[in-house]
Amino acid sequence: MRRDGHVLNTIGNTPLVELKNLDTGPCRLFVKLENQNPTGSIKDRIGLSMVEAAERLGHIKPGGTLIEATAGNTGLGLALVAAQKGYKIILVIPDKMAQEKILHLRALGADCRITRSDVGKGHPEYYQDIAERLSTEIPNSFYVNQFANPANPFAHEATTGPEIWAQTEHMLDAVVVGVGSGGTLSGLGRYFARVAPQVQMVVADPIGSILEPLIERGENITPGSWLVEGIGEDFIPPNCDLSLAKKAYAISDAESFFTAREVLAKEGILGGSSTGTLVAAALRYCREQTAPKRVVTFICDSGNKYLTKMYNDFWMFEQGLLDRPKQGNLIDLIVRRYQEGSVATLAPNETLLQAYRRMKLFDVSQLPVMEGERIVGILDESDVLLSVQGDPARFSQSVASAMCATVVTIAPNAPIQELLPIFAKDLVAVVSDHGRFVGLITKIDLLNYLRKQLG
Repeated sequence: MRRDGHVLNTIGNTPLVELKNLDTGPCRLFVKLENQNPTGSIKDRIGLSMVEAAERLGHIKPGGTLIEATAGNTGLGLALVAAQKGYKIILVIPDKMAQEKILHLRALGADCRITRSDVGKGHPEYYQDIAERLSTEIPNSFYVNQFANPANPFAHEATTGPEIWAQTEHMLDAVVVGVGSGGTLSGLGRYFARVAPQVQMVVADPIGSILEPLIERGENITPGSWLVEGIGEDFIPPNCDLSLAKKAYAISDAESFFTAREVLAKEGILGGSSTGTLVAAALRYCREQTAPKRVVTFICDSGNKYLTKMYNDFWMFEQGLLDRPKQGNLIDLIVRRYQEGSVATLAPNETLLQAYRRMKLFDVSQLPVMEGERIVGILDESDVLLSVQGDPARFSQSVASAMCATVVTIAPNAPIQELLPIFAKDLVAVVSDHGRFVGLITKIDLLNYLRKQLG
C-alpha cells in the first residue's frame, strides 16, 4: 500500500546499478542499492511489512510495545516504523554491533538492551531468548521475531523480487544473498521459482557460520565467530528455506571488509560489512562462469554505520585484519605511529582548552607534548582536571604548566616484559628511538597484540 507524502512511502523501489570497475569475469554484475532506504538498509522493507501484518492480525494495539532481537538493521527499520506509527520499541542487540547503529536506534527513540554476542540459543543471555522472554513480561507487547515471522520473506517476495525482475528486463541468471533471518533467500527464492525458475539463488556466508557447510557439503559444524554484521547464523531460522540455495560461498572477515573498501574506492558505493561479503561471493561466482551471465546482489546497508570499524585502518589493524611489515620489536605493538602522522600531539604553548578538545576529538585520554621530533612531556586527562578544577578560567593556561615533564622512555628493542612495570604504575609506554619519538603503547595495545597471537 502506498502512503503518498510519508517517509514510509520511500521504502523500496531502490536503484539497480552495474559494477563497471571490478573484475567480474565473463559476467555482468549489478547491485541493488538498499542503502538508499530511509534508515539505510534492506531491513526497512521487512520492518514495515512485519508491523503492518501485526496490525492487520490484531497482534499490536495502539500504544503497544514492539520487541525484537536484532543485529541492528532490522531494529532500525522497526524503530522507524514504530516512531511513525506511535509504538514503543525495545530492541535486544548483541554487543558486537557497530556503535553508529546503536546511536541511530536511540535517536529514533528505541530502548536498546545490549547483551552478549558470544553465547548461543538456549543461554539466558542469548539475544533472541531475552526478546521472547520480555514479550511475556510486558503487557500489550508483540515479539516481532523476524526469524519466524512470515511477513519477513513476504516483503521480498512481494516487492524486492518484482523490482529486480523488472529492472533486469527479465534477463537474470543468479541472485547472491546473505542469510541472517532467511527472509531474503526465502522470499526471493519463492518469487523466482515461480516466475523464472532458471534463476539461481546463491548464498554468501561468513566463515564461522553454519550455512555454507550445510548447503555445499551437507556438513553440520560447530559455529564459530565473525565480525561481519547482520548475516551468518548459528542455527537455521524457521524463515530460512535452504533448499532454495543452489550454491554458497564462505567469505572471511578480511575478504569481506577489503571487498567493501574496494567497492567504495572503485565504484563510489559506500556499503556496510555484509555488502563486502555479498559482493565478494558474487565476484567469485562471476569469475567461475564460462559463459556470460547477469548476476544481481545487494548493497545491504550503508557504510556510514561502519566508518569507525571496517573503514578505519586503526580498527582493522587492531583486529589483525590489516598487516604492516613486522619490525620484530615493540614498534609492532604501536597502532598509531608518529612518523606516519597518525599521532595526535600537543605543543607546550597550546592551551588546556585545546588539549581538552583534542582528547575529545581523537577519543584519547593522554597526548604526547612535542618539540620537533622530541617528546618533552605527557598530558593526560587527570593533569587537565587537577589544573582546572575550581576555576574553569584555567583552561587558558598552557599545556606546559600542567604536563608531566618527566618522561621515561623505552627503546624499540626492549623486551615486552619491560612494559609491565610501566603499566603497573598506571602509565603509558613512551617508545623513543635515539631521542626520536616513535609512539605510545597502552595496556589495550599489548592486549590486542597478545590476542592476535592466537590467530
